Amino acid sequence: MSCGGSSDEPAIEGPSNLVFEANVIGADATHPFGDGSGMVVFNFSADNATSYKINLGNGEILETSKTTLTYTYLDSGTNTYTVNVSAYNNDQFISTSASISVKTDTSLLWADEFNGSGAPNSANWTHEIGTGSNGWGNGEHQYYTDRLENSKVENGVLKITAKAESYSGSNYTSARLISLNKFEFTYGRIDIRAKLPEGDGTWPALWLLGADIKTVGWPACGEIDIMEHWGFNPGKVSSATHTPACHGGCGNVKVGETTLDDYASEFHVYSMEWSKDELRFLIDDEYKYSYNPSTKNDETWPFNKPHFIILNIAMGASWFDVDPNFVESTMEIDYIRVYK
Repeated sequence: MSCGGSSDEPAIEGPSNLVFEANVIGADATHPFGDGSGMVVFNFSADNATSYKINLGNGEILETSKTTLTYTYLDSGTNTYTVNVSAYNNDQFISTSASISVKTDTSLLWADEFNGSGAPNSANWTHEIGTGSNGWGNGEHQYYTDRLENSKVENGVLKITAKAESYSGSNYTSARLISLNKFEFTYGRIDIRAKLPEGDGTWPALWLLGADIKTVGWPACGEIDIMEHWGFNPGKVSSATHTPACHGGCGNVKVGETTLDDYASEFHVYSMEWSKDELRFLIDDEYKYSYNPSTKNDETWPFNKPHFIILNIAMGASWFDVDPNFVESTMEIDYIRVYK
């Protein structure tokens, strides 16, 4: 007698009929290389494909299971890129390429690369200290400090750490950094490369507030939430706007949500593109959500004036508690870059 493996399993059919096109935003007869935003929408499809790998021609390679990708080229001037797309099914793949010319007028306006070590750069950031009014307006449980235990620059990243500890009447400590009066901007693009904390009760945020908040109050100042994550709903990353007309999602105004299973183990780039007409939110250069009300006035569009940056981890709020077994968790920020 003899035995052996079955040879009756059907062979996996490889991808075929790969179609690829690149649409440079704003390209027309007058502006053949686009509107200067550097943005390109790639569309691709193939039969029997489960994923795609895109070599963008500038040294960056992205992978996706979707059939569209929005990407912004940041190299200034008009540049030509050879873009290669491969469609995969297991180890089988097919590829095609195209050459595109893209104009980018953006230039770096401000950045913090978090080099060096020790306290965050005081030329860029101010620590907000304490518990704020009504737990910073949300019934949050933490006490914000300027200690190195809660915020420090180390190994090329900013680390904001939330801790369970008794401190000045609170059961948790963390840090909240703001750029008010040190850097504010109106319109442009902001990229924040970050790895998020985890734990039920954590509430990290990367966001903007209107610099006139002390005179007009909230929400008249306008709030732009580039990224929020609630530890009680792990992996669900949110972006939103707050205006006098709508706090977050209501009526026809939606809240952008996406799922990132590796939010705490891998870095992602959280971005917002801000023009006089629209706010666009992206993760790893993939478009996720936009806010573009048809009627723009003080109630719906307080986004025509300077805003400042806020980085923080809150712990708990009036509507959710912290896991009693929580010890500590850290948000790491590799860089923040703001472009005109």
